[in-house]
Amino acid sequence: MATRKPAKGKAKVKVTSTGKKVSYGQAGKAKGGGPRVKPGTSKGDSYCARSLGIKKRLPKKKQDDPNTPNNLSRKRWKCSGAKSRK
Repeated sequence: MATRKPAKGKAKVKVTSTGKKVSYGQAGKAKGGGPRVKPGTSKGDSYCARSLGIKKRLPKKKQDDPNTPNNLSRKRWKCSGAKSRK
């Protein structure tokens, strides 16, 4: 798979089986220099609760699509409903 650069301001990019590039996630590091995504924390729980609201407003077809930016980010945060698990 060819390496692709994410869109400006995004952390990750995924190339789907159809060749479409999907950029997602917030770029950069956390304040202390560590990773921005830390599943199983209160920050993770807050993110998962917010992103669940986004997911519920999408059409059913998009809710189930694993290649939407919201679903890719939820997977990275290890969201299960409104909670982030380790």
